[in-house]
Amino acid sequence: MFKMKKVISIIGGDYRIIKLIEMLHDDGYKIYTYGLEGAEELLSLENVEMCPTIQETVSYSKVVVGPIPFSSDRKNLSAPFGRNKIEIDAVLEALRGKCLISGNINIKEKLEENNIEIIDLQKREEFTVLNTIATAEGTIQIAMQETQRTLHGNNILVMGFGRVGKVLSKMLSGIGAKVYCEARKDEDIAWIKAYGYEPIHLNNLDNELGKFDIIVNTIPFQILDANRVKLLKKDVVVVDLASNPGGIDRNAAKENNVKVVWALSLPVKVAPLTSAEFIRDTLYHVLEEIGD
Repeated sequence: MFKMKKVISIIGGDYRIIKLIEMLHDDGYKIYTYGLEGAEELLSLENVEMCPTIQETVSYSKVVVGPIPFSSDRKNLSAPFGRNKIEIDAVLEALRGKCLISGNINIKEKLEENNIEIIDLQKREEFTVLNTIATAEGTIQIAMQETQRTLHGNNILVMGFGRVGKVLSKMLSGIGAKVYCEARKDEDIAWIKAYGYEPIHLNNLDNELGKFDIIVNTIPFQILDANRVKLLKKDVVVVDLASNPGGIDRNAAKENNVKVVWALSLPVKVAPLTSAEFIRDTLYHVLEEIGD
């Protein structure tokens, strides 16, 4: 393995970050943390130090690892294991002149204004592609739990043919589901045909919606509006993977008794250890690239 400095600072984060710290510890790192005071697993690790302030934490390394997502509300750092809220303004002050490696960074402009170099893990292809595996497996787990049918032989619609749509469709096809994929681009329709799934163009979606037992949405846009909700089977299960506002009119779904499972952040829920491994591997790639 390439040589690198064995000191790193980590602020905030969910259970994936806790497992990441354990892995870095095993790899010989000295880790300084803040916003993880409630993580009991870390207390017994010799080379993990919980600092009293964020300023002290980041002072030990020019590279600082942050949570995924960086902030859920754009006001506070994502730190579910922290004792107190960590305001973004305090984070910006502490990180000036540093390199921040985090994920789903939704305040990029503020960070850059404060002379903070940012590397968003979720913009890294290797991390995003690997993360779709956990998302797809978690989606299948939810579908199995929420329906009274086997997935084998079921008509399942995957809305959107991006990374998650591609991986999920392959897995569903592998267990014998009848996979239909919705897309609006002609090139995606062509790829759907090439993979052997049934393509549905967005323009023709209304004519097809009534035959699906399970629908999985990956598109961050409300495709299933109130009018389309009325076209769904009464016992359909909709698994929505899209971030707010999601891909279905939830009020209309409730009025029509359509079961909707809004399944966000599946990697951390279904496979935190594997997700942490993906973060670690991508982190090492980044550190090698920036020469740290």
